Amino acid sequence: MPRLVVVPSLIMSFVLSAATVFAADPISPEPVARPNILVIVGDDMGYADVGFHGAKDIPTPNLDALASGGVRFTNGYVTGPYCSPTRAGLLTGRYQQRFGHEFNPSGTQNGLPVSESTLADRLKAAGYRTALVGKWHLGNQPAMQPQQRGFDEFYGFLGGAHSYVEAKGILRGTAPVDSITYTTDDFGNEACSFIERNQEQPWFLYLAFNAVHTPMDATNDRMEKFTGEADMKRRKYDAMMLAMDEAIGKVQEQLKATGQSEKTLVAFFSDNGGPTMNGTTTNGSSNAPLRGSKRTTLEGGVRVPFVLSWPGQLKPAVFESPVIQLDVHATALAAAGVEAKPEWKLDGVNLLPWLTGQKTGSPHDALYWRFGEQMAVRQGDWKLVRYDGNADTNSGKKEPVSSLKLYNLASDIHEDKDLTAAQPEKVRELQALWDKWNQSNVKPLWGAGAEENSANGARGNNKKNKNNKGGKKSDPGTN
Repeated sequence: MPRLVVVPSLIMSFVLSAATVFAADPISPEPVARPNILVIVGDDMGYADVGFHGAKDIPTPNLDALASGGVRFTNGYVTGPYCSPTRAGLLTGRYQQRFGHEFNPSGTQNGLPVSESTLADRLKAAGYRTALVGKWHLGNQPAMQPQQRGFDEFYGFLGGAHSYVEAKGILRGTAPVDSITYTTDDFGNEACSFIERNQEQPWFLYLAFNAVHTPMDATNDRMEKFTGEADMKRRKYDAMMLAMDEAIGKVQEQLKATGQSEKTLVAFFSDNGGPTMNGTTTNGSSNAPLRGSKRTTLEGGVRVPFVLSWPGQLKPAVFESPVIQLDVHATALAAAGVEAKPEWKLDGVNLLPWLTGQKTGSPHDALYWRFGEQMAVRQGDWKLVRYDGNADTNSGKKEPVSSLKLYNLASDIHEDKDLTAAQPEKVRELQALWDKWNQSNVKPLWGAGAEENSANGARGNNKKNKNNKGGKKSDPGTN
């Protein structure tokens, strides 16, 4: 089966059958000079909770339209099963373990190291107007705040979680705002304002919703649309997902109204899988058909809804080879005509040659994860993983990480059939790949694993680390 398949727009929505797809033809559209870059990130979304992944109880027409009009990645990943590390990877274009941002920041002193440059830094230097709307979660210290990290404008909050209805903690730049309505609505409106105000220059907008992270705050009018859902947490989750979809719809309409749709590259993904496991701050999400949760290196923790859209430049398609959020950084730079410098040491790949048919095969030889004692490596359909034992017990208590497990995701997407005994050579091969990758990592800069986890800490012999079980203690509130 081809790795890139083009799907007619009217058929694309929710249709997964191979009978509806056709082999992609290379396209060579007229390039758009210095396109706008819009990166939209959802927070703690379940893999199953969008229409283009088959959700029936939550209407997500605007996200579905983005997917049907763009490239939907069936194997889209993030580099960590927690919020802040994923964002650090996105903005630097590097595996966050390269610079010690392995866990969520603990305390008020920690955040994205100031030695690291961001996508906003690089696009701003290329003449882009830059803005962050929404959640930061990469440090509270003045030198670490958004407008010191390449963003001209900031409207949102600095931490990992926030009330959807209380103004305290919401900033415009560095100044507190007096009042808000509902953060998801406000973030959508702020994004629309930025788009409208910057029509005459290229811009980069990082729209980072706190939806659907806890606390579970939903508006009454949206709650009333889900009266058939008996579980109150799920009902609130559904209403919060609807709010985010509506805000994204407003942003899409603003692009159309200002004539900017075809000169805007849009990326959408969730920062990690849904928190479905006891011991995490569960929000009513579903990761079906994946196993695992936020805080695990199983598929349910790191495989996420993932879309790229660029009308007129990218044909609607389904891309089946594994990609990762690091690629959004490299792809955005390439689209903007910014040449990546060797000293940036980017781990992401510019996906455009694969999406336009200029290249074939997989963009990555392998993808890698390290999260305290947890680890994973995926090469082709094979995945070697050591994960939080709570995924098996769901006890909500501290559990040791699992032994090494080997899965073939092509036939076992739920990661049930361990093949380590049957495929010892594949285990050794994948472990060697992971070990080589891990040599370029550093130990965590903070968190319970900072002292105990050396750069080789995840290989180990499954001995208990009483200070770190999957990084949980380094992540107050599991934000």
